[in-house]
Formats: sequence, C-alpha cells, structure tokens
Amino acid sequence: MDETQKHQHIVKTLAAFHANETDAGRMNLDRSKGTSSLAGWFLGPMAENEDVLQGAVARAVGAHCDARREYGGQFGDPVYVTPDIKASDEYKKTISALDSKLGDLLGALHGSIPLSSYRNQSHMYWDITMPGAIGYFAAMLYNQNNVAAEASPVTTLLEIEVGKDLARMLGYTVPDANAPDTGMPTPWAHITCDGSVANGESMWAARNLKYMPITLAEAIRNEPDMAGGKDVQVTLADGSTRRLLDLDCWELLNVALDDVIALSPRLQSDFGVTQAAIKAALDKYSVQNLGLAEYQQRFIADDVQKLPVVLAPSTAHYSWPKSAALIGLGANQLWRVYVDQDGRMRMDHLRQILQDCLDEKRPVIEVVAVIGSTEESAVDPLADIVELRDEFRKKGLEFSLHVDGAWGGYFASMLRDSKEPIDPDQGGALEQTPAMIMSDYVMRQYRAFQHADTQTVDPHKAGFIPYPAGALCYRNGAMRDMITFTAPVVYHGGIDPTVGVYGIEGSKPGAAAAGVYLSHAMIRPDKSGYGKLLGKCIFNSKRLYAELVSLDGTDDDIKVVPFQRLPCEKEGKDAEARAKQVAYIRDNFVPKQNDDLVEFMLNDPEALELFKELGSDQNIVTYAVNFKTSQGWNTDVALMNEVNTAIYQALSISTYDGGVVPENPMFVTSSAFDVPSYGQDSVDAYGARLGVKPTDGASISFLISTTQDPWVTATADGNYLPKVVAAFKAAARVAVENVKQKNGLT
Repeated sequence: MDETQKHQHIVKTLAAFHANETDAGRMNLDRSKGTSSLAGWFLGPMAENEDVLQGAVARAVGAHCDARREYGGQFGDPVYVTPDIKASDEYKKTISALDSKLGDLLGALHGSIPLSSYRNQSHMYWDITMPGAIGYFAAMLYNQNNVAAEASPVTTLLEIEVGKDLARMLGYTVPDANAPDTGMPTPWAHITCDGSVANGESMWAARNLKYMPITLAEAIRNEPDMAGGKDVQVTLADGSTRRLLDLDCWELLNVALDDVIALSPRLQSDFGVTQAAIKAALDKYSVQNLGLAEYQQRFIADDVQKLPVVLAPSTAHYSWPKSAALIGLGANQLWRVYVDQDGRMRMDHLRQILQDCLDEKRPVIEVVAVIGSTEESAVDPLADIVELRDEFRKKGLEFSLHVDGAWGGYFASMLRDSKEPIDPDQGGALEQTPAMIMSDYVMRQYRAFQHADTQTVDPHKAGFIPYPAGALCYRNGAMRDMITFTAPVVYHGGIDPTVGVYGIEGSKPGAAAAGVYLSHAMIRPDKSGYGKLLGKCIFNSKRLYAELVSLDGTDDDIKVVPFQRLPCEKEGKDAEARAKQVAYIRDNFVPKQNDDLVEFMLNDPEALELFKELGSDQNIVTYAVNFKTSQGWNTDVALMNEVNTAIYQALSISTYDGGVVPENPMFVTSSAFDVPSYGQDSVDAYGARLGVKPTDGASISFLISTTQDPWVTATADGNYLPKVVAAFKAAARVAVENVKQKNGLT
C-alpha cells in the first residue's frame, strides 16, 4: 500500500467511524450531557472513592486483556507464558522481584507533595479527575502513538473530538458535521505535551505566516510552474485589495492573516498551480527552509531592515523567550510590555510599541495576551488589545494575536451554556460550595476570545488532567498548514488523516487524549461541568484572600499584603479607607460558614459586589509577609525577603526524604518581582504597600497560593480554611523570630 492508498484508507476508516458504519462506530460519542456530582469526579482528599477507582482500573485491565485474547483467538495464536513457565524458579523470582521493586517505588512515592490535600495551596496543580486518570490508564495499556492514525486509530479520533470541545470552550464556532459550508474559517485544536510547546507552535506558525506572501511572490516571479498565479490578488491589513506582485516588501509583510492562509489553496483551485509546484516553491523560498538569517538577506528590501518582534507582557511565561530562540528570532526580539499594579498589560505601552514598529517599518509577528499569569493570575485586557489591533490594521500593520490561556483557558467554560438544563441545586446540598463568577472586567476579556488567532490551553492545569496534556487551538484551522513541510491541501469530507503532522512533537501518547476525552464526557467544558467546578475554586480563593488580607498587622507583629489590591486601593483611596475595608472583610466574610456568607451577601448587594471583586482575576493569591520590630515595621527589603524565603522553605518540599509522608502543615510556592521584568516603579509600588523602602534594583520575594480545591470551605467539618491559615501563621511567626534572632533584632 503506497502513501496515497494509505491516506485514503485512513480517511475512509475515520469517516466511517464518524458515520457509525464500522464496528468501531459502536463507541458512544454522545457527550452532550455530563454529570453533576463533584464528589464523584475525584478520588477525594482522604481517598474516599478508593473503591470506585480500584474497580475502574481493574475493569480497564480486564478489558485490555480481553482485547488481546480476542484478537489472537480469532487466528488461533498460541500462548507464550505457559503453566510450565509460570512454575519455573526464574519466573517466580522475576515476579517476586517485580513485587519487591514496586514496593520500593510505592514507598518512595509516599514522599511526594500531597497535591489533593486541603493544605496544598501552592502551585497550579491539584488532584486529577477520576475519569481523566481512568481514561489515561485505560488507553496507556494500548500504548497508542498519536503521531499517525495508523498507530492510533482510536485515540487519534479522540484527540480530534477533544479539539472540537476545546475550540467551542474557547469561544470559536465549530460547525456540525453535516452543516453546509459557509465559507467561514473552521477552528481546529490538538493536544500537545504542554503549554510551552503550544506557545512555541503558535509563534512558529505566526512567523511562517508573516513571510508567506514574500515566499509566494518570489516563487511566482521566478518559477515557471508558479507563473499561473501572477494575477492573484490579496487583501491587506487595511482592507484594500491589490495584486500580490504589485506589493512592496512592507505591504507583503502586512497582508491580512486569513488571506495569507488561503493563498496557497487559492493558487491551486483558482489559478491551476499544482500542489507539487507549491511544495517545490516552499522548499526553495520559504523561511522555514532557508532560515531567518538567509531569508532576511535574500528577500527583505532595504526599506524593511528592522528585525521582526513578538510582543508579550512582562508577566509572560518563560516559554516565550525560549520559543523566540528556537525559531531563530532570538530571545531579545521578544519585547516585553509593561504591566500595571494589577499585573495586567499596560495598553499605553503596547500602543507606543506598535506605533514605533509602524513608524520604523518593523514587522510585528505576534502579540501575546496572557489570560491568567503564572504568578499573579492576572488577565490582560484582551478586548482592548483586539480594538487596538483593529486600529493598527487600518494603519496597515498586521500581526497574529495569541491568547496564552495555559492556566486561564478552562475558565472560559464558565461562559458556555450547557446543552442540558442545569439543576440549580445540582449535586445536592451535602456537597455545596457556592460557585462564583469572575469579575466584570475579566468576563469582558473572556468574551473577546473568539477574536484571537491562536490560543493555548492546558488540560493538565485547570482541566485537572494527568500530565502531559496541553493544547493549541487555531481560529482558522488552515493556519496549521503554516508549520507542515508539505503544501497545504484540503482533506475532503472534513476528516483529518492524522493530527501528528501538525505541531512540534513527533511521538505523543494517545493516552493523553483519552484522559481529556473521558474527563470531558463526565465533566462538560461548560457551565454544568468545568464552569461549576472552577467557579467553586474561585469562591474558595476569594475566601482565602479574605483570610490573608485580614492579617493586616492589627494587634499583631506580622502582616500579610496581597499583591492583588483591594477594591478601595484600585479606586485610589487612602490608608484609612483600606483599614476600614479590611475590617469589614474580617468581621463579615472571614468568620461565616458558606451558607451564612451566601445568605448575607444575597441580602446585601454591596457585600456581594465587594466579594466578587476580591482577590485575583482567577484563583491564585500572591502575597508577602512583613514583620514588626521594637523600632516599628521593618523597612528593609532584604530582611523581608529573608522571612518570605524561610516561610517558603518551611512550607514546601524540594528534596527526597526517604519516602516519608510529608509533615509540612501546608504547602505554598514562591517567586519574586524583579526589576528587569516588572520595572522599578511597579516593584517599589508593591514594596510601599508592604512598608519597605525603595528596593534600588532588588527584587521582592513573595508567596503564591493557588486554590484548585473546590471543597476546602465545605468539608464535613465546614470551612477548613481557618485551620490552613492558622498553620501558615504559625510558620510565619517561626520564620520571623529566626530572622530577628539571626540579625540581632528585637
């Protein structure tokens, strides 16, 4: 079977799968209705659902063994592991060694951080869903490789279905299988190993897209097989239409994105250029093949000599400079946009950079909006960025807009309506944690998702899925062709022969797609499932923020100052107003159980509005501790950093301790606000709130608590956060006393 026949066979098989025409079609792909009980979604902090998980894993093993026997049995295949072999000493010793070494491994794993505990308020990882774990385990036994459909006929299909789920969740319109072609771009998403790889893929695709008009123009001018496309016209960023060969270099770098994506297919369908001719042209003229240095030298005109840039906020993940280096752009060509005191991209600085790029004819490959920064859980003003992009398009500047929602993407489920009615008491009163929506500002940004060209989202973060499971979603699915080493081609019937030819990775586990698939089947990525789950996490994060901000030093020698400002601080009010608001939170929010707090807020709209605006844009609280001496509140940033580092060391694990179950009473993580990334003014502004002097270039260390636990405020003993915070206070007091003693302070 040659490659063409193999491709046709795979397409036919997958098409039949969709049409339920084969035995494989017996799989139930109807996942429109999920389930409702959070108590049935997780193993539980005290392993309450151990019997459920054990039963499901045993069932998965049994089904896999049945599949092996069923396949071999139809041919009469012989066994290998005979009763005689099992009776041999060598076999018995091997099985005994397996049991022993497994025991060693299980013992060592006891020393892992207890992610599922109420006391884990650290990094953005928590428990994994039971369906996610079971789906991963079941598929892992088959060891499917989603690099090609022939190595993964089932899990490739699951990945395609998961991609549609993610695209819908992120605000794109996915047409029904039998819907007529409207001519609108169809979104497409696929699983990656993580958000870093997804981010890198988006930059790679955006770079190739930026230079594609120059590539094709050069090929049409110089290659006889491409000459048929000499009259092809394209739309520019400003909406005007011109002949491709009439454009100068700067104009070619600013052709409208969707026109660039459609250019190669149009040359085939409208101008008779063959797929082989385009493939040969890409091999000879594309930046992907030549490399950026040679490409710039050969094809970029003298009036466009400024190197291209990617723009991202100073809070952007470390994967962004890595990606710029990997695609040959260079980490220094990732330009950082300043953020404000809430950790959100400053629009005035972005506007200034874009105008400078326009004035000096510097190509902008991509602008990145972070939706849920790793350390601040801050959401950039995406809706304003979209408006600014439209403004600069009219000036002739085009760029790809990427949403890095590795952390925040799943929170979009809070905006997606369920296909099934949602019971207002869904889950029953016994397992209720109230679900909280995000602030009005944040909701506005999420409603703008549909305008992003690409989006990163990590199922293994806020999707509670086992590692590795990131994802990249394209608004226009044909943009994925920018990163293949073949000419773009339309796969008729809407069935992809594979997902493996797209992206950075080669081999990747089909088990990851199966884990996401089964979790989505149980916990739909809409208001009925993940929206509800994450809404409860947001509610609990606001309760944690209320606990921490109440530790303001009143009648105490330590104080906690969250990076996320109080509503009164955002309004520019003075210290007296802040003290009054903290006192209100301490008296009215902190001591109440959930039912009483909800009833209180329902009867007081102002209290509800205040609670909704507390904390971060999602569910990460960033904070630092300062302390009082006999001379008053400490003003030395170095001493304050020493205290926060000591707290982190007491409430974290960084080394293997012989497989002993951890005794840390709580877990947090930490980082630092450094001047090169955040700017001296921003660092000093936070320092002033903490009571320290300007840092003169020094960083400010801080602690981070991510609340991914949906039920820490609704345990069998009620709200458990006060006990968790009490453990934190105790660790903070020990750290302060040790720092005082070390530095001769009283």
